[in-house]
Amino acid sequence: MRSCGFGETIALPTQRARLDSASMAREYKLHRSSEQATSGINYTAELNPQQAAAVTSPPGHALVIAGAGSGKTRTLTYRVAYLLDQGVEPKNILLLTFTNKASREMQERVSELVKRNTDDLWAGTFHSIGNKLLRRHADELGYTRSFSIMDRDDQKALLKTIIKAQKIDTKQRRFPKPDVLASIFSLIENTGASLHDILDASYPYLMDWYDDINRIQTSYHKKKLETNSMDFDDLLLLTLKVLEDNEDLRALYQKKFRHILVDEYQDTNTVQCQLIDILVGDQGSLMVVGDDAQSIYSWRGADMKNILDFPIRYPKANVFKIEQNYRSSPEILALSNEAIKANTEQFHKELKAVRPTEKHLPVLVSIDHPSAQADFLAQRILELRDQGVELEDIAILYRAHYQSMEVQMELTTRSIPFHITSGLRFFEQAHIKDICAWIRFAVNPKDEVSFQRMALLLPGLGPASALKLWESWRASPGYNLESAPKSFSNTLLKFKAPAKAKQHWEQLCHTLDELVTSDDYARPSDMIYSIFHGVYDDYMRGAFDNYDNRRQDIEQLQAYAERYNNVEEFLSQLALLGGVDGMDTTTNKQKQQEEEKGVTLSSIHQAKGLEWKVVFLIWLTDGMFPNARVLESEDLEQLEEERRLFYVAITRAKDQLYMTYPMMNPKSYTGDILQTPSRFLEDCSEELMEEWQVQSW
Repeated sequence: MRSCGFGETIALPTQRARLDSASMAREYKLHRSSEQATSGINYTAELNPQQAAAVTSPPGHALVIAGAGSGKTRTLTYRVAYLLDQGVEPKNILLLTFTNKASREMQERVSELVKRNTDDLWAGTFHSIGNKLLRRHADELGYTRSFSIMDRDDQKALLKTIIKAQKIDTKQRRFPKPDVLASIFSLIENTGASLHDILDASYPYLMDWYDDINRIQTSYHKKKLETNSMDFDDLLLLTLKVLEDNEDLRALYQKKFRHILVDEYQDTNTVQCQLIDILVGDQGSLMVVGDDAQSIYSWRGADMKNILDFPIRYPKANVFKIEQNYRSSPEILALSNEAIKANTEQFHKELKAVRPTEKHLPVLVSIDHPSAQADFLAQRILELRDQGVELEDIAILYRAHYQSMEVQMELTTRSIPFHITSGLRFFEQAHIKDICAWIRFAVNPKDEVSFQRMALLLPGLGPASALKLWESWRASPGYNLESAPKSFSNTLLKFKAPAKAKQHWEQLCHTLDELVTSDDYARPSDMIYSIFHGVYDDYMRGAFDNYDNRRQDIEQLQAYAERYNNVEEFLSQLALLGGVDGMDTTTNKQKQQEEEKGVTLSSIHQAKGLEWKVVFLIWLTDGMFPNARVLESEDLEQLEEERRLFYVAITRAKDQLYMTYPMMNPKSYTGDILQTPSRFLEDCSEELMEEWQVQSW
């Protein structure tokens, strides 16, 4: 027998043969000790019939489709308690979750239910369980058990070293930054797709770098082994590998984990699904809980086919549906049920409300333009507050973060406290600050901070070089002008920039020229256009892994700038909004405390699992929601995921739901665009909604 370091042994092949020959031995059953007394839970009384059926089901394979607000966590924790009541030892139960918070919450609830020591229960995220196994068996893969786990900063540092060693010529074009490469490699590992497929689908503008990226990926894997380091993806991949390659270890853990439970199964990726299947083996008992209608993370590797195909992979599996909803009013549930019906790939279910009617139909609000949409939200929120609804019980949800810009500005103007879960406030984001730095320097040639920020965006130009360029500018006649020179390039092109940055420095100079005219400054929206298309678009493609989202942010900023003809007025407005947004660090703590009591602004992806009494769902127009890229692709799977996202948004609301769409959308250079209401609204009967038409001032 070989020891595994935690009180268990592995039967080696010759020993296993002797054990197999004794398969007809008489069974001897151990009886429960007094310490293992049952919890005394009356499962029929404490659970609804659908929950109780799943919780008390016999060992085997089970798929539990738990609808939104149906008590998924309660079902899982009671299932663990039920297994313990049936005599299963805590050490033989594995509970897999997606967040540490969910794991802690479930373990605490189980301890409260059974009133016994459950320290031996294996519960945690996929990554934490992978780490626990690898700490015992990493030597099987050429690592030591004291391996380091790299966070994203560590990954970036290692990749930076590898890129430098590869001596890639980046003078003519920008090579993707380590952060982007780390995201690409993570997608490859979690989906099983090839580098070519990932670049083609998500990063087509990097395809010219394919051979170089491929070499770096190979070197990255070698370097991790050399340095005895793993990234977070390795915690899953290498756990799977050690179980696939080592029959003895696989048999040990299949025997140990007699009962495996998985939370949020619809969010599993290919590797996680394979890991679950290999641990279950032929004899294990498996219960997975999830909701296919809330599968919304394909962009980060989640594969909804894992839950849809579960009955195919496990033909004898029992399928349970939990459809009693404890969260939303009957009126909101009626709308959500109808909204998701159009999807072809799903387990059909009908959520039923436990709560009595609220007599508030979901409200559909048509509005002239985005600024009026923001006005409506602010005014209605203040009315709700006056009616006794706390601000922290209100949320504004959107498909993409940039769609919140107008709302942020209006709430700020009206002194309505809010906090954002989907990212930084609009004007605090790096790419927005970068664009604004160009404009500020053009208007104020003495602005050293803006000059440095602008210069440091160039490849091969570090702080020392940026400082030298600034000193050269400061000694030039242009620095002392009361306003911007009519030509920046006449002066700046004479300065000596590093060879690697020379071409980009020249483009920077010519772009600055475009920000001024013979008489004055260009219009703010024209400035943003010149900066983005002249310089910044190229920078963003290599610098950020969410290029498309940031591009949309800048387009939104450009549309906002259309209302200003005077650049000083535009910059003043941004500065005022920035000041209110918490730039004053002396009062930052106080503002943070106030924000916690305010309205929540969130993308729908970030809002999953949360709930509010009142929800405003905004920008319900084709191209905004569903996303324009999805409509252009005509991909049915992507469209159905967008519809699931719509369903998730609706089911966040408990008492009141407002859905808004602006009929016009101002776009620079092309004028106002007439918008079409989201096609998802067409799936919903008119009698399920109350329509409001907002009159603008």
